[in-house]
Amino acid sequence: MKSGSPLPRLPGRRLQQRARAQLRDGGVIAYSTESCYGLGCHPLDVRAIRQVLAIKARPNHKGLIVIAADFAQIRHLVKPLNAAERAELERHWPGPYTFLLPASRRVPPALRGRHDKIAVRVSAHGEAAALCRSLGTALVSTSANRAGQKSLKTAQACRKAFGRKVLTLPGRIGKRRKPSTIIDLESGRVLR
Repeated sequence: MKSGSPLPRLPGRRLQQRARAQLRDGGVIAYSTESCYGLGCHPLDVRAIRQVLAIKARPNHKGLIVIAADFAQIRHLVKPLNAAERAELERHWPGPYTFLLPASRRVPPALRGRHDKIAVRVSAHGEAAALCRSLGTALVSTSANRAGQKSLKTAQACRKAFGRKVLTLPGRIGKRRKPSTIIDLESGRVLR
């Protein structure tokens, strides 16, 4: 975590246990991220990924982002990287940069959409990174909203919008106004 960042707050132990159970059972959680609340699930659970897409009414072909506390949590989702590629990622992470990397065979098509790459980020948002650490897994991370609508910024708004379909965790969003920058590592092209 970068110096000057507030200490991350995690949900209480009981709520963390509920979140683990929710992920284990193929469910969806809502949690605070850099710029808004995110909807997430386990990145290899196809049923849960489809549930996220249905809740958002998001087209299946677009693919989703995965966030992590560190590279070790996403290593199995990407093909091996060379030293120069790793160095480039280390320059940007943790931070608000999502990179498109070649997806490993383990990545379900529901997660990567019609692409052969996967969008991944090591988050600098203290609470999101601490949540990934606490849950022991990277998380799917897409804005908590229906496609085309404003992203939700509070736990209360998520509870109202999603009800019991989603386990909403308390938290504070970061100060970013825009979503993460998306960069294709191979070409260096900035896509967002």
